[in-house]
Amino acid sequence: MLLSEILHGVETIDEYKHDLDVHSLELDSRNVCEEGMFIALSGKTQDGKKYIPAALANGAKVVVYDGKYDGAKGNAEFICLQGDMRKNIAQMAANFYPHIPPMISAITGTNGKTSIADFTRQMMKVLGHNAASIGTVGVVADGVENIETLTTPDSITLHKILGKLAEANVDYVSMEASSVGIEQYRMDNLPIKVAGFTNFTQDHLDYHLTMENYFRAKEQLFSRILVPGGTAVLNADIKEFYELEDVCKKRGIKVLSYGKRGKDLKLLEHIPHADGQKFKIQILGKIYEVNLPLIGAFQAMNVLCAVGMVVALNGGMSDKIIEYLPHIKGACGRLDKAGALPNGAAVYVDYAHTPDALENVLKTMRVHTANNLWVVFGCGGDRDKLKRPIMGEIAEKLADKIVVTDDNPRSEDAKQIRKEIIVKCPSAVEIGDRIKAIEYAIAHLEKGDMLVLAGKGHETGQKIGETVIPMNDIDEAKKILKKYDGSN
Repeated sequence: MLLSEILHGVETIDEYKHDLDVHSLELDSRNVCEEGMFIALSGKTQDGKKYIPAALANGAKVVVYDGKYDGAKGNAEFICLQGDMRKNIAQMAANFYPHIPPMISAITGTNGKTSIADFTRQMMKVLGHNAASIGTVGVVADGVENIETLTTPDSITLHKILGKLAEANVDYVSMEASSVGIEQYRMDNLPIKVAGFTNFTQDHLDYHLTMENYFRAKEQLFSRILVPGGTAVLNADIKEFYELEDVCKKRGIKVLSYGKRGKDLKLLEHIPHADGQKFKIQILGKIYEVNLPLIGAFQAMNVLCAVGMVVALNGGMSDKIIEYLPHIKGACGRLDKAGALPNGAAVYVDYAHTPDALENVLKTMRVHTANNLWVVFGCGGDRDKLKRPIMGEIAEKLADKIVVTDDNPRSEDAKQIRKEIIVKCPSAVEIGDRIKAIEYAIAHLEKGDMLVLAGKGHETGQKIGETVIPMNDIDEAKKILKKYDGSN
C-alpha cells in the first residue's frame, strides 16, 4: 500500500519525499522486514525511538515517530506525527487493513467479558453466521488457528487478525474490550455496531490509579467508539447503568437493558441444580424457561447479556437462540470442571482474579457444596496491590479452607504478595509453589467438598521475573486427580 494511503487522515509534521509502497506495519523492531514501516511507539517505561536503529538494520523503509529523533536515518523515509500517537496508529492500521468482517460487537466491564464474547459467538453461529471471538483466550473461530492475544490486542495486531478472519469468510466478530485497550484507542475506526457493559468493580488500579479513571476508560466504548445509531446492551442492576444510559441517549444510541431490573431482557428466576440451573427470562415481553448447563447466577447474567447482543445484531429475537441455550458451552477456564475424586469431591477452575469475581464464584459454588468449600488463589505481581487484602478477606469470609499461593508474581517478591493477602485471611495455608498448592488441596478433599482453583483459568504459564514456566490449572488438576483414579 502507498504511504499516502496509509497516512490518510493522519496529521504529520514532516512532509515525506517519496510516496513509497509499504508492505507491512510493525510496532516491534524485531518483526520489521524489507519494505516495511516501523512505528516507534513509546510506552510508560520505554522510548520506542531507541529501537529505530534495530528496525533500520532489519530493512525498514519508513519510520514513523513522534517527538524528537536525532539519530541515524540511513536511506529510510522518516515521518514525525502530530497528536496522540496511539490514535494515529489506529487510523493507519484501519487504512492498511481495510477488509474486515462486516459485523463487530464489543463487550466491556470488569468481569464476564470472555464468557459473553464466546456465548455471542456461539449464538451467532447457530443463526447461520461464520462467527469468531477475540479476547483473553485468543481468537476462536471454526477453521482458523487460535492466536493468543491480549484481552484487547494493539491496533495493528487487531486489524491484522480481523483481516485474516475476513479472508476466512468470517462475517461476525465478538470482541472483549479492556479498559486499557479502549483508552489506548486500540478499537477506534472499527465499525462496532453493538456494545455491552457487564459490571464495574475494582481492577487495574495499577494502571488507572482511581476507580473514576477506570470507569471513564470503559465509558468511552459508548461515548466515542460505538457507531452512531448502534445499540448498547447495559446491565440494569448496577449503579453505573443510569450514567451509561444517559451517555448513549445523548449520542442517539439505542439501549437494551438486562438483568433483574432489566426492561428489555429480564431475569425472572434462576434455580440451581446439580448440572446447572433453570433459567426463566423475559425477552422483549415474551417469557421463556430454559435449562442452562452452566453453574452460577453470574453465568445467567452473562447469557442474558449475550442474548441481548445477538438480538441487537440479528434485528430481533429468534427461537433458534432459545433452542440453543440448553447446549451452550462455557468459555475455557470459566468454572471449568477439572474432575472429581472417587469420594465425589469436585475440582473447578475459574479465572476469578478480582475481588468481585472471587466473591461471585465462591458464593456460586457454596450452593453446590455439601461439606467444605476450598479455594486456592493468589494475586498477580506488578498489578493492583490494593485488591490483595480485599481478596484475602473475601476468601476468609466465604471459604472454609484456603490455600494462598502464587499467581504470576512477575518482578515482585512472591512471598510479600502472599503476605499482603494473608493479613486478611489468617486461617489460610501458605504454599508458594502453585502445583504443590493444588496437590495439597486435592489431597485433603473429603466427601462433599468442593475445590475452586481461582485466578489463572485458561492461562498456560506462570510468570516469575522474566521467565514463564509452563503450567495450566486444569491440566495440573487432571494430572493429580488421575493419581487417585478419580479424573472424569
